[in-house]
Amino acid sequence: MTTTATSFEHLYKQEFQNLKLGKWVIDPKWIREFREQSINTFIKLGFPKGGRGNESWKYTDVRQIAKVPFKAASPHRHELLPDSEVESVAFAGSRWSRLVFIDGNYAPQFSSNVATQYNVVLANIAEVMHTHSDLLKAHLAQYANHEEEAFIALNAAFVHDGAFIYVPDDTEIEGPIQILFLSSSQVEAVASHPRLLVVVGKRSKVNILETYAGLGGGPAFTNSVAEYAIGENSSVHRYRLQREANQTFHIATTQVDCSIGARFDSVTMDIGSKLARHNLNIKMSGERSQCHLGGLYSVDEDQHLDNQTFVDHAAARTSSYQLYKGIASGASRSVFNGRILVRKGSQQVEASQTNKNLTLSNKAEIDSKPQLEIFDDDVKCKHGAAIGQIDQNALFYMKSRGLDEKSAKTLLMSGFLSEVIESIAHVPVRALMDSVIQAKLSWES
Repeated sequence: MTTTATSFEHLYKQEFQNLKLGKWVIDPKWIREFREQSINTFIKLGFPKGGRGNESWKYTDVRQIAKVPFKAASPHRHELLPDSEVESVAFAGSRWSRLVFIDGNYAPQFSSNVATQYNVVLANIAEVMHTHSDLLKAHLAQYANHEEEAFIALNAAFVHDGAFIYVPDDTEIEGPIQILFLSSSQVEAVASHPRLLVVVGKRSKVNILETYAGLGGGPAFTNSVAEYAIGENSSVHRYRLQREANQTFHIATTQVDCSIGARFDSVTMDIGSKLARHNLNIKMSGERSQCHLGGLYSVDEDQHLDNQTFVDHAAARTSSYQLYKGIASGASRSVFNGRILVRKGSQQVEASQTNKNLTLSNKAEIDSKPQLEIFDDDVKCKHGAAIGQIDQNALFYMKSRGLDEKSAKTLLMSGFLSEVIESIAHVPVRALMDSVIQAKLSWES
C-alpha cells in the first residue's frame, strides 16, 4: 500500500523538470527516457505508507521525509570543501582507488584511480554515459526494482552521477576500491540520490568499501541504490559503513545478482542518521552461488534503524549465512527483518540466519523478525533471534578486577560485536571498522 501523490511528491517533479531542462539535456536519449518513466512511477506510487496496512514498511514511518522540501545541492558545493573534511571520513591509503561524491556530485579533486593497471573501468556515471554507454545501458536498473519500489524509482529519476565499476574476466584487485558518498548540508535541506553499479566478469575478485557520511549538521536526505552483478565463479567482498550526521534521513537499497559459483560477502555497519533503512536483497541466480552477510549496528538517543534482508535462493545447491548483531540505548529503535526464500526446484539449499541484540535502556525498542519461506524439500534452513541485556554478573566480575563501569560496559559490548568484526577478511578494513565501532561504543557506554 502506498500514498497517493501529494504536493510533496510534486516538489520532486518540479525539481526533476528543472534538471531535465538544465544540465541533463546532453545525456543520451535512453537515459533521459528512463528518468522520465521513473519520475512518473514515483509520482504514481507515492511515498510508502507505514503501519499495519503495509507489512514491508510496518516499523518505519517515512512521513517525516515526505514532508520536508528537500532540494538538490549546488553541483559546485564540493569545490568549497577543504581536504581535511573529506579526509576525516575517508579511508587513508593512496595505494587504493577512490571515487568521492559530495551531495551526489562527483568530486574529482578528492578521487583517485590506481586500478587502471587491471583494465578496470572505474569512473563516475555522468562520464560513463558517454564513454561506455552500451555497457551502462545493459546493466543499469536491471536488478533493483524501480517499477514497484518508490524510493528506487525516485533514485532512478534523478540518476545522473554516481559510481560505476566494471571488473573484466580473470582479474583480481588487491586493495579495496573506496566509494564515498558524502552529505555536506549545513542549513538548507539537501537531497542526494547516490547510485553505484558494480559489474564483475568471470573468475574475478574485488573488495569494495562503501562509505556514507555527513560533513555538516543540517537536514539531509540520502536516497541510495547500489547494484551488484557478479559473474560466474567470481567473488565480491563488500563493506558498507553508514555514519551519516544526526539530522540525516538515509534510505538505501542494495541489490545483488549472483551467477553460477559466485560469492558475495558483505559486512555492513550502521551508526549514524536520524532515521536509516537499508534493504539488502540477494538473488542466488546460479547454482553453487553463496553469500555471507554480516551486520552490526549501534543506535542511541532517538535514532531509528531498520535493516531488511532478503535472500532469494532461485537456484539449487546455493547457500547463505547471515549474522546481524546490534545495540540499542536511549530512546532509540532498531528493526531487523530477515527473509529467506527457497523456490520450488531449488534443492540442496543451505541457509542460516541469526539476529542478536543488546538493549541498554528500558526506553529502547528492538524488533526482530526472521522469516523462512520454503517451497522445496532436501534443504537445510534455520533461523534464530535473541534480545537481552548486559550480563550483570560479567559486569560485576570485570569491575571487581579494577575496571570502572564505563570501561567494563564498553569491553562487554565490544566482545558482543566482535564475531561480526572478525568476519571481515580484509585486515586494514577490519581495523578501520573496529576503530569506528569502538569510538561509538565508548561514547554510548
